[in-house]
Amino acid sequence: MKREDRYKAVLDYFERQMPEVSTELEFGSVFQLLVAVILSAQCTDKRINQVTPALFSRYPDARSMAQAEPEDLLAYISSVSYPNNKARHLVDMARTLTERHGGEVPCDMNQLLDLPGVGRKTANVIQAVAFGKSTMAVDTHVYRVSHRLGLVTRRENTPYKVEQVLMRNIPPEQIPLAHHWLLLHGRYVCTSQRPKCQKCELAALCPKLLEGSKLE
Repeated sequence: MKREDRYKAVLDYFERQMPEVSTELEFGSVFQLLVAVILSAQCTDKRINQVTPALFSRYPDARSMAQAEPEDLLAYISSVSYPNNKARHLVDMARTLTERHGGEVPCDMNQLLDLPGVGRKTANVIQAVAFGKSTMAVDTHVYRVSHRLGLVTRRENTPYKVEQVLMRNIPPEQIPLAHHWLLLHGRYVCTSQRPKCQKCELAALCPKLLEGSKLE
């Protein structure tokens, strides 16, 4: 199967199954989305959605969080992964937003990457979800599914390389959706340890390329 045919088949399937899709994180503003995405690193969205209501009630915006100390945030986020580092990043991020951007989250990629705790994946999520830009955030699910479905090759062995190939081969208007399609497929169907291949409608065209994927 040619690459363009594989992409078309995969994207057509997802568009039929999930025509409207977005992040499963719960938030009430761009700032709260940024906080939730930072917290979600190596943690489940379900867990983040459990801790953020109380956190956002106390610290709803950058200015209020900028007045806190990391230990203040620990009482709210102690159950997430790496809470000490994330608490420090969140306070530093909020202070930077307040000092440099008037408390507003910028839409510029470089300005986002200058914020403490914000890497390329997080910046891409913010640009896509909050600002509707055609950016592809590559997390562990997107990385795994892209390899398993043959959307990228073994040579694309970093998240950035995967991002570049996906960006070249997915129509711009589908890129923000495609991130969620691949992520949710990896979260609920093409899981790391026990993928549900027998229930996957894409199994027929899946070459299962990722080494150590646990697939038979």
